[in-house]
Amino acid sequence: MSDPLRLGIAGLGTVGVGVVRIIRQQAALLEARTGRKITISAVSARTKGRDRGVALDSYAWEDDPVALATRDDVDVFVELMGGEDGPAKDATEAALKAGKHVVTANKAMLAIHGQALAEQAEAKGLALRYEAAVAGGIPVVKTLMEGLAGNEITRVMGVMNGSCNYILTRMENSGATYQEIFAEADGLGYLEADPQLDVGGIDAAHKLAILSAIAFGTRVDFDGIQLEGIERVSIEDIRAAADMGYKIKLLGVAQKTGRGLEQRMQPCLVPDSSPLAQLDGGTNMVVLEGDAVGKIVLRGAGAGEGPTASAVMADICDIARGLRGPVFGQPAVGLVNSTAALTKLPAPYYLRLALVDKPGALAKIATVLGEAGVSIDRMRQYGHDNSSAPVLIVTHKTTQSDIETALAAMDDTGVMAGPPVALRIEEV
Repeated sequence: MSDPLRLGIAGLGTVGVGVVRIIRQQAALLEARTGRKITISAVSARTKGRDRGVALDSYAWEDDPVALATRDDVDVFVELMGGEDGPAKDATEAALKAGKHVVTANKAMLAIHGQALAEQAEAKGLALRYEAAVAGGIPVVKTLMEGLAGNEITRVMGVMNGSCNYILTRMENSGATYQEIFAEADGLGYLEADPQLDVGGIDAAHKLAILSAIAFGTRVDFDGIQLEGIERVSIEDIRAAADMGYKIKLLGVAQKTGRGLEQRMQPCLVPDSSPLAQLDGGTNMVVLEGDAVGKIVLRGAGAGEGPTASAVMADICDIARGLRGPVFGQPAVGLVNSTAALTKLPAPYYLRLALVDKPGALAKIATVLGEAGVSIDRMRQYGHDNSSAPVLIVTHKTTQSDIETALAAMDDTGVMAGPPVALRIEEV
């Protein structure tokens, strides 16, 4: 029988406590599946005396996560503190330098420092694994690196932030405003301490950057993502989109094109018959497209103690089995810098306009769109509201630059009663 695999766990919040519980409750099953006992040598957190609902007195305590990461009785450093820099990065680097494998759920650290950490780990033959960093309990990292290893990936797409999906679906179901549902989600503890990480799309973009690197063999490029959060999505847009046969989701898309690598995290419309449109509440969904496999859909809990701890344990078990491999699926030193696509692939767009109530207003808008090269597919005009006429337009496929040209020209028509709204429609 092999020696036990000894863990040092830094971070005893929801996920860290979940990992401790699984190791205690499933000890025999884990040993049967990996051929090794999995034990905890020591733990670390900001506060020692807090009641976490699980006994920790049988484990050594380290106030300093760097000291934990370099202990002689730790084989795997489990980093569950979070944060792109600071103690999490310092302790991870110290662990790798000391010859320890690392398992982390830290999407921000990997999205910003993933290349350097991967090179450090691979140079020493160490595992750096991070299934829990992307989409909670959904095994999307393993699917991309292992299950789809024989595919050229053409597109990665998904809803990757449960808090944003909760807000958008609650707005749709309740008819409440963004501000009202934001306050509700915050009160329920669904948002990060800095809510902008969620509603600004930053958290989801970290995840997209990691998946994009695996899918396309490029260095992680968080700065190359076109990023927009959900703050400007109104209840009017949600109702109007539904009337046109769509739902609004914060959607991440990464795809290789002839123009370069296109990476976007932004509110989009998706057909209400699509799997992504059916996604309610805090659930995540990732769609992967490969040249051999076609399209596959992965759906599951994107956060929470059980799902995320389950993903952490999957990585720990792989290390116990002796699995290593490149951090991003290919040797880190061979990953290339991505070339960002300066223009995005054409797509239909949804436009919501408020026009002044006077003859010829709609004709002027149609002229502006035509001169910009934007063709109208469908249009609806509603009853007047406070001397303005709401108009909804779905365009044929067009470019973002042509839409921007048209929107800019609308300001000079004299018929706009308010700022226009334009959202991309993603074909799923």
